[in-house]
Amino acid sequence: MIGKLIDFVLRERFLVVALSLLLLIGGLYAFKYLNIEAYPDPAPPRIEVIAQNPGWSAEEMERQITLDSPTSSATSSLSRITTWIVKKC
Repeated sequence: MIGKLIDFVLRERFLVVALSLLLLIGGLYAFKYLNIEAYPDPAPPRIEVIAQNPGWSAEEMERQITLDSPTSSATSSLSRITTWIVKKC
């Protein structure tokens, strides 16, 4: 098995060099452009919803947004959300 691999590498030198260069270029691109934080943000993620509906109190708006709404359904998969802030504008 290893003998066949060595024979292939020796026969197809150009292909091996081209794939090695492609891997090197991909690695350099990833190193330069991927955002990697050495110290992650310790604060939990938050969502701030700004909704305007004249005549509604802040409590009514909060009920409409957080209980059985499309917004609540869409954000239910965000397990680390601990705080909802509803501001009346």
